Amino acid sequence: MTERFRLTLAQLNPTVGDLAGNAALARRAWDEARAAGSDMLALTEMFVTGYQTQDLVLRRAFVEEAMATIERLAADCAEGPAIGIGGPCLEDGRLMNAYWVLEGGRVSARVFKHHLPNAEVFDEKRVFSSGEVHGPCRVGPLRIGIPICEDSWHPDVCETLAETGAEILLVPNGSPYHREKLDVRVNLMVTRVVETGLPLVYLNMVGGQDDQVFDGASFVLNPHGRLMAQLPAFEEALVHVDFEAADEGWRALPAPIVAQPDLWEADYHAMVLSLRDYLGKSGFSRVLLGLSGGIDSALVAAIAADALGPEAVRCVMLPSRFTSQASLEDAAAVARALGCRLDEVGIGGPQEAVGAALGPLFEGTEPGITEENIQSRLRGLLLMALSNKFGEMLLTTGNKSEVAVGYCTIYGDMNGGYNPIKDLYKTRVFQMCRWRNGHHRPWMKGPEGEVIPPRVIDKPPSAELREDQKDEDSLPPYATLDAILEGLVDREEGVAELVARGFERETVARIERLILGSEWKRFQSAPGTRLTRRAFWLDRRYPMVNRWRDAGGA
Repeated sequence: MTERFRLTLAQLNPTVGDLAGNAALARRAWDEARAAGSDMLALTEMFVTGYQTQDLVLRRAFVEEAMATIERLAADCAEGPAIGIGGPCLEDGRLMNAYWVLEGGRVSARVFKHHLPNAEVFDEKRVFSSGEVHGPCRVGPLRIGIPICEDSWHPDVCETLAETGAEILLVPNGSPYHREKLDVRVNLMVTRVVETGLPLVYLNMVGGQDDQVFDGASFVLNPHGRLMAQLPAFEEALVHVDFEAADEGWRALPAPIVAQPDLWEADYHAMVLSLRDYLGKSGFSRVLLGLSGGIDSALVAAIAADALGPEAVRCVMLPSRFTSQASLEDAAAVARALGCRLDEVGIGGPQEAVGAALGPLFEGTEPGITEENIQSRLRGLLLMALSNKFGEMLLTTGNKSEVAVGYCTIYGDMNGGYNPIKDLYKTRVFQMCRWRNGHHRPWMKGPEGEVIPPRVIDKPPSAELREDQKDEDSLPPYATLDAILEGLVDREEGVAELVARGFERETVARIERLILGSEWKRFQSAPGTRLTRRAFWLDRRYPMVNRWRDAGGA
């Protein structure tokens, strides 16, 4: 009789710090695995604590409670499939990122992460100690090699596991999303499969945590890189994969392969999921935002409606004497198309009151950006008052282009608890709105169809803080600005490199000055969905006080 091994892959959404809740998720998955006749349930990296824990895992009491939670799970799940679960471990006074194997009511093995990532959003070397490379763990008839996340990105750990008798590789991950990340993962794992000649299971968690989104998209490869299973992106899934012993070794049998989203859908789903989880895991169920009639706030409103449902989204129009009739009409059209509530709170009276209060001190000066910012700050004040009064989290709506160059008002339109489009350049905002108008998916809670009127997308962007104001009065055209920003921010290129590519030196130098001079604003800005490898916060860490500027070889 041919020997088989059933492995249940649990691509789930744990919550950082919710030890009991995460253990309950694991227990429910184990019940399903047992009902399916599985030999082992596999959960993801640091599952019991959620991921990333950052400095929370430095609290000894937290780590000890996490370890005790895993041991209780082992005792509770004694009769049935083995469990693989990620969690911290204190070993000889060292804190380890560990993968625990539970079987027969006890901890049968622990594997410690060897390669600790220390780039982009990760600084695990700061909190964890590196473990020695471990041999495979036996579960039933199978010897399973377990390279934890980063361990699979380097050849040495997988090669050692193959040399010491591993028959398949199980890679538990907490791998956050960025654009085109799935292709990077698959290519690397195909390399590991070719090097070792072993089947490989890449199991990734799903869900939002602060600015990061874990996109799932787990997969199974056979030797020669053949794809045998693919789980959905950005959604929880529990899938049973069978392995069969053959003359040439263990092989995965075919399982469902779920098509993956294109880059536009992936970014949009990431923004929806990160907002939904940030709110839900923080205890909020409703949001509000200032709906200006412009494209940025319209896109945020659509994301919020898709994340929570239109009934949980309050839109607020806060007109001044500079607000055009077209903006009032466009804001109403967006709210109507989405099915969201729209309130109107005029700022004319408060603006006059502030002007009267400051009049004696401002006497003899010319009106300018100070008066413009007062309008923005009054809107921020009123929106925060509504947030406080009704328990609705305020969403801020600045895109990456604005956040990069400081084209936003601290304590004004930057007010808010979360910003789903913070890592989306303005040129991509336009295209994302068009994508949403033409696509609807089951995970979207908002309505189908054209939810952002074309007039909102096509009109020239304006903050409407003075007569006939346009963004391009202060900034280069967004196509030019974003191309420069992608060079300076996303690729860390110098001024000279961009000038050699055809951009005007004066324009590039000015944009660089704006980026570096706005660091203090970003330090105080709301968190937002990470979509790229150079999102503002953990990916890109610059000093707020910095007098160096790139002369660009001039």
